[in-house]
Amino acid sequence: MEQPAKNARRRAWRAHVTAEVAHGQDGVVSRAQLRGLGVTRWDLREEVAAGRWSMAGSQSVVLRPGGDLAERWRAIFEVGSGARLDGVTALLHAGLSGWEHTTIDVSVPHGTRVRRIDGVTIHALSRLEPSVSAGLPRARPAPAALRAASWARSERQAATLIAMTAQQRLASRSQLLAAWEALGRCRRRSFIGTVVRDVCAGAQSLGELDFAALCRRYRLPTPERQVVVEAAGSRYYLDVRWRDHSLVVEVDGAHHTLGMSVVDDALRQNVVMLGGDRVLRIPVLGLRVQEAEFMAQVAAGLGMDARRVA
Repeated sequence: MEQPAKNARRRAWRAHVTAEVAHGQDGVVSRAQLRGLGVTRWDLREEVAAGRWSMAGSQSVVLRPGGDLAERWRAIFEVGSGARLDGVTALLHAGLSGWEHTTIDVSVPHGTRVRRIDGVTIHALSRLEPSVSAGLPRARPAPAALRAASWARSERQAATLIAMTAQQRLASRSQLLAAWEALGRCRRRSFIGTVVRDVCAGAQSLGELDFAALCRRYRLPTPERQVVVEAAGSRYYLDVRWRDHSLVVEVDGAHHTLGMSVVDDALRQNVVMLGGDRVLRIPVLGLRVQEAEFMAQVAAGLGMDARRVA
């Protein structure tokens, strides 16, 4: 009876020493962590044989079933030294909502020997800023957002990810700008820089875009800029207006979604429409990714066809 009792005590000890790390990592630990806790290969073999634990790769041990967090830890353990969450996965871990992503993005220093595993996309990078040191190794939200934009399938997705990072306050505008300045060579780098400036510039973004020049490119009449409308004792400034066509276009930068801006926008639009003008609202990011479609709507509002000059 002595040996069964000894085995039971050892089993209870293993459960005790692994409880804290398993709880913090959603039930997944690495073989290296087990060794650090004093759990031997024979302990591991016994727990797996008994069906209490299971292997999820060559380095990951599942002590209890987990969810997304467990899968992320497993990706870090299996890929190898220096691995960290990056791109969309790092943003999701930071709290990004409203975005679906079916794979786990992991970055490693260029030249690192890695293990390829299903469901994980590995990005070897020559330039890596310091990562978040507490908890799951991961890139900080601002650089993660810019790399997510670079790895996105389309410019539309790229712009959306950057905008959502700012709108959901995962990273500040200053952090995004700093990350952009530190960004090395990457796919669609110029476009990402334009979007970052649009998101971070606030009210200045319209001036950068120069909507009047855009109208000339599409052979549309030149509008009035920064028109002042007075109503009920207040003054309202309109981005662009064609008085003869009773058409107003408001180009909304990222600042239009913050604080009281949405209230001010609603008051201004209501004043304009009650005065007899029609209002088209165009997000500045929309002009970056679907310029032709928005300009076609402007042309329709003017009773014209939009024909861009090459």
